Amino acid sequence: MQLSNHNIITPIKNSEDFFIVNPLSGNADIMTNNERKLLLQGIDVTGEFAQQGYLTDETKEKRAFKLAYLDFTEKRESDETQLFFVPNYSCNFACSYCYQEGYNPVQQTLTNEIIDSFFDYVKKEFANRKKYVTVFGGEPLLPGDNQRKLISYFLSKATDAKLDVAFVTNGYTLASYIDLLKTASIREVQITLDGTEEIHDARRYMKGKLPTFSRIVEGVDACLKNGIEVNLRMVVDRDNIGNLPELSRFAIDKGWTASPYFKTQIGRNYELHYCNSTPDKLFNRVTLYEKIYDLLQEHPYIAEFYKPAFSIAKYISENGALPTPLFDSCPACKTEWAFDFTGTIYSCTATVGKKGEELGTFYPVVTKNEEAISQWHDRDVTTIEECKTCSVSLACGGGCASVAKNKNGHPNSPDCRPIKELLSLGVAQYLVP
Repeated sequence: MQLSNHNIITPIKNSEDFFIVNPLSGNADIMTNNERKLLLQGIDVTGEFAQQGYLTDETKEKRAFKLAYLDFTEKRESDETQLFFVPNYSCNFACSYCYQEGYNPVQQTLTNEIIDSFFDYVKKEFANRKKYVTVFGGEPLLPGDNQRKLISYFLSKATDAKLDVAFVTNGYTLASYIDLLKTASIREVQITLDGTEEIHDARRYMKGKLPTFSRIVEGVDACLKNGIEVNLRMVVDRDNIGNLPELSRFAIDKGWTASPYFKTQIGRNYELHYCNSTPDKLFNRVTLYEKIYDLLQEHPYIAEFYKPAFSIAKYISENGALPTPLFDSCPACKTEWAFDFTGTIYSCTATVGKKGEELGTFYPVVTKNEEAISQWHDRDVTTIEECKTCSVSLACGGGCASVAKNKNGHPNSPDCRPIKELLSLGVAQYLVP
């Protein structure tokens, strides 16, 4: 018997105990430091280490890995695919941290013909897949009659194709679009609010630095009133993370958190391709979630607004079991594709619109760069050299291929996630009395 290659052992924050999790065997435990030392020495007094899969036979583990991988890839083939569509890269905001500002302007405009071509392509290429469409930008819900007509036509085509639609919007004109959204099957609307009024308006403003907070709140209210699910996103860095308690209290007092149509996420402001934020304002994943953990200890009510995943810790606490092993955390060219109004195909939202990332076209003719597509499609922890011997790979999944490519020059490289550090925080938050 030997130590499993997939044991993840980490100290629990503010505790003398340790947490062990093995995504392949599907087991996790809190153990004392003495138990940890015995395990690392391969001493299994009660046989429990072997029963949990922390000590194992190499041949048996390789077989289990292969079977789990086959199960993962088979299930992924039937997973729902998210198809992003960008109707424009224009925006009525001038956010302080906009990464798309570095992209070259595109003169072409969206037409009904291009929309038709998109839905024709989806019907043919994804005929046997469960799928839905997310309209992205830029800002897809710009004001003006022409934009409304295009969005109305897009929604009618989606309805004809029996496809749910989601929107990612800054929320400024959202209330005025509710009547159109109600004509389609809307999965959710993602809206960004970076804090309470003063903080938000200092970061996410109109061109000319005009405020946006009150109009966005109006849009959230309108969605919830009409039964449209809201996914409220807060993009954080060191400038606004301290406002998380106040934003949480604002949402609670508004009654948003009590609505079955309301959920939240926190996005980390980070360098993607272009970013106006100065590096000293940015968190890495560990420092961000250390800060959120500290804020939760001081203001427990934040959890009513936002419960961080802390890797798989929240999942374990809510389900009493581990998620299945994660052989791939990047959906690009598998369960995610991106398309824009120029007729171009991309791998995902992180690459859409970026010159050099094109994978083909759906308009005016259909073309596909199969070699480039395969680089994204074939990437997982079994192809990334660094992941093959990494104990946290089945909880990390190799990270984001776009970030990895931006950093290392090719997608088949790792974007490492701090799994142990996040579990240390999450176990303390959710699993220790």
